[in-house]
Amino acid sequence: MTCPIGTNIQKAAEIVRDGGLVAFATETVYGLGANALDVDAVAKLFEVKERPRFDPIICHISSATQLETLVDDVPDVARRMAECFWPGPLTMVLEKKPCVPDLVSSGLPTVGVRVPNHPVALELLRAADTPIAAPSANRFGQISPTCAEHVAEQLGERIDYILDGGPCPIGVESTVVEVTETGTRLLRPGGLPVEEIERRIGEVEITVQRADDSEPAAQLAPGMLPKHYAPTTQLVLSATPVAPLDGERVGLLTLMPLDETSGFTAVEVLSQTGRLAEAAAGFFAAMRRLDGLGLDRIIATPFPEAGLGRALNDRLRRASAP
Repeated sequence: MTCPIGTNIQKAAEIVRDGGLVAFATETVYGLGANALDVDAVAKLFEVKERPRFDPIICHISSATQLETLVDDVPDVARRMAECFWPGPLTMVLEKKPCVPDLVSSGLPTVGVRVPNHPVALELLRAADTPIAAPSANRFGQISPTCAEHVAEQLGERIDYILDGGPCPIGVESTVVEVTETGTRLLRPGGLPVEEIERRIGEVEITVQRADDSEPAAQLAPGMLPKHYAPTTQLVLSATPVAPLDGERVGLLTLMPLDETSGFTAVEVLSQTGRLAEAAAGFFAAMRRLDGLGLDRIIATPFPEAGLGRALNDRLRRASAP
């Protein structure tokens, strides 16, 4: 039986405090939340998502003042980033305190932390009065959910409650950076463009890590595996889409309208004017719609490699990996 979908924040908070699992809206995508300090609840989260134990989980807090309850040392640059970008789609990976279960951090000495910029998420965090560990509310490696109905489709029979906060306005996961006394390194591009970070705090090392599937090991951040965010339909990246052959059922995912799209079974245009913010907000939902059509494959055109386009291209590369 599918779990309830509702807007009762106190009910959701009680479930979290009691060790249950609640999906909830953030500004990026819907998260699947568990009490971050309850190792049994976190273990249940891994089981429900079918998530490998080497993939760490981001901890969500309600304000920057809670950061030092989870991490040992907060470099000055991390404090500046918190002042600039929290609440918001930025996750900082920092040295963790012993109170954070090793399961949350995949055994690493670091933990990712962020303050979401969504009223429902913030009210839930305040009501639960505990940090909430929350990866995306989907089966591991599949398309991320950006509305309550997406969560119900994938996890509705496995979790306790879906806290509906409407469609996610940003639509791609948070940007993840590793912050140390010696510098800041981009681990995963996301909803906060790296250019904005650099304008406020200085240079960010941009060497997005790609894991090796042959030797799974603890990852510094979620979403770093070569294959991730993937539809069940084969996804192919192409800057110049070729018309499908006769009899082929092919979908097209593109930033802006193309001059020629005849022969495609379905076309998803993410922005009539090429606005990357608009494209990001509808990206996963469009991919999900194409995936539900029983197509032979989906062709996606790449985005400009700047701003939110960097995050969208990252998702496309991982979704199209063999």
